[in-house]
Amino acid sequence: MKRFISLFLAVVMVLGVCVSAGAVDLRPQIDDLRKQFVAGEGPVAGDYSVEYMYFSPVKDNDTKKYPLVIWFHGMGDGSHNGKQIDKNYVAFWTSEEFQSRFGDVDGAFILAPRSREEYLNFWGTSMVLPARAAIDDFIKKHGDNIDLSRIYVGGYSMGGKMTYNMAVAYPDMFAAIFPICPAVSPSASQFELIKDIPVWLTSGKPDPLVNYSSSVAPGWERLCSSSAVASDCRFTTLDKVCYADGEPCQSGHHAWYAINNDMFSYDDGDYPYASTVDGKGNTVKLESPNGMISWLYSFTSDYDGATADDIGNLEDTESDFSIISFVLGILEKIVKVFVDFFAMFGK
Repeated sequence: MKRFISLFLAVVMVLGVCVSAGAVDLRPQIDDLRKQFVAGEGPVAGDYSVEYMYFSPVKDNDTKKYPLVIWFHGMGDGSHNGKQIDKNYVAFWTSEEFQSRFGDVDGAFILAPRSREEYLNFWGTSMVLPARAAIDDFIKKHGDNIDLSRIYVGGYSMGGKMTYNMAVAYPDMFAAIFPICPAVSPSASQFELIKDIPVWLTSGKPDPLVNYSSSVAPGWERLCSSSAVASDCRFTTLDKVCYADGEPCQSGHHAWYAINNDMFSYDDGDYPYASTVDGKGNTVKLESPNGMISWLYSFTSDYDGATADDIGNLEDTESDFSIISFVLGILEKIVKVFVDFFAMFGK
């Protein structure tokens, strides 16, 4: 009997180790992961150049072609180069765990531009051309190892708005996009321009800045009405906005933590308080390790590397994005100041 109990406990311990090994809590590594990013800057286009931080998966004598993931930060996270990767955990995507989820190449470039916030420019339309110039220049510099058919773009808040801006302006460039609590949702005519692009939209119901019911959900309905690939699209709703361990975030606006943990909790289970549907209204059940990253990698485009010297389809729709974005930007800045203030005294 004692031998049986000992054997049983040994099996339990082994299983426990296996379960623990599968967990994805990368917080202890975050500082080292951020140090893997390198600073760069694109050429002047229009009135600005765009600085960026980037991660490269390329090894010595590496001939692989890797996807390129472009990440646009929210307002207040672009005051200097480096801040755009400082607090939002996008560096998780450079970890061995998450890099291994990019298909058979086991890696992806992560490019994180920053808006020129020192000029009070919070991913306004005037940043679209310089952002594109920076991307084009980055591709030119690293093109031997970039899979042009797998360029993806996403971002949160004002960066979510910029995600839509870039996709509407240059729909041929992106294989899939992932806007997060976007400050502005495109109009029906703009969604027509990106109807062939799979979209994964994420938002929290208690978001105090980008209202779920009056902004995000109606935007999703317009997307579904226009999309030619609705079954490939995703909409994740967070009933409560938390970190991957279930601890509440400082704000109901912080839905990007779900994305940056690849939609899973720290033990690879369902992300807390999250539900996902496709563009046909069907429930989507995520099973680790196939989350956001696997979804992105499953899509390709026909982009051939052509550069751009204007803002494409945004030329006729620039006003659709500007006024509301400015107001939301000011509100976001005010709320951020108060959140940081109370967080400082709460430590």
